[in-house]
Amino acid sequence: MSNFVLFQESKCQNGKLVGIATLNNPKALNALNTEMVELLLNKLKQWQGDSRVALVILQSDLQKAFCAGGDVVSMYHAMTSKNEQGKFNKDATYHDIPPEIQHFFTQEYRLDYLIHTYSKPVLVWGQGIIMGGGLGLSSGASHRIVTPRSRIAMPEVSIGLYPDVGGSWFLNKMPQGCGMFLGITGASVTADDALYVGLADFKVDNDQKDALYDSILEANWQDDDEYNHDQLTLLCEAHSLDIEASDSNIYRHQSLLSELNQLESVQGYCDALLTVDAEGDKWLEKAQEAVKYGSPITMNLVKQQLIRGRDLSLAECFKMELVISCRCATFGEFQEGVRALLIDKDNNPNWWAKRPEDVSEAIIDSFFVSPWAEDQHPLSNIKGG
Repeated sequence: MSNFVLFQESKCQNGKLVGIATLNNPKALNALNTEMVELLLNKLKQWQGDSRVALVILQSDLQKAFCAGGDVVSMYHAMTSKNEQGKFNKDATYHDIPPEIQHFFTQEYRLDYLIHTYSKPVLVWGQGIIMGGGLGLSSGASHRIVTPRSRIAMPEVSIGLYPDVGGSWFLNKMPQGCGMFLGITGASVTADDALYVGLADFKVDNDQKDALYDSILEANWQDDDEYNHDQLTLLCEAHSLDIEASDSNIYRHQSLLSELNQLESVQGYCDALLTVDAEGDKWLEKAQEAVKYGSPITMNLVKQQLIRGRDLSLAECFKMELVISCRCATFGEFQEGVRALLIDKDNNPNWWAKRPEDVSEAIIDSFFVSPWAEDQHPLSNIKGG
């Protein structure tokens, strides 16, 4: 039995159970591999059907990270087995999709969708780094806790992927311009930012974790999911810190993000961002550096995924993202981005295009073309949302 995820069931005073899943892949900062995803998916389904379990907690014992993303190094090796290193293949077919990558993304999106639609309360204790796949786990939970040291990002622009794991859904729910900015720049945000844009519900000091968990075990949980949701909200609120929107970098730059969002082209967006005087503003300076380094294909994908995802249901967003992710695994941009950042670590990716304006609409459209008939889509069984 793998110990990548540790499971326990803690008994409450009234006999109800709390299911606790602890991510346990410390060498990779809890980056998700296929085994972790499937362990979580199977256990959450089991707890969903167990009337004794009142709620579920997802956590990490690492102070440094809840989850730093997905295991993209393993994906890189799967991609190189199918595609020569350094080769871009804009004409690849879905027969070129590494099967292990299709399986990983399919299972990951099933897990994320399950969390979004879980009937019982799901509390995520989001301390430290929450990136990529970690945000997929946390964004759909009913009770999302961040701590003063939480750092959250969808930094896929630096590896030639795009903000998946439901990004088409949750980035579109943010205040105007915020989702586009976070996707195009991969900017890291704080707990206050996360609360402002709707990626978190409560800010709690890390030293209050035991006190909150004790109160959960002492609570009088019922068989009524709605009652239990309300009860958990009260307990989280009792341990929460006061929030000031002015402490959020995003809030302070909201007018700029709204203005950038009005620009038609991705190239125009990047050019306008780079002309902003960011002297002394480290957060904005990092965003400017990110658009100089990041993948022009990713930047264009972000804009299109938000446009196309705007009116989709949650289930439709995940179905669309599985198509895009599989296409990313065949094109070569994702492979090259991981090589430069994590394999050779030369930080010098040879992107397919040098500037966002060099990426044609036809290239971006190809990332959205499904290889499957609707009833053969690997996520065809998820509905609604």
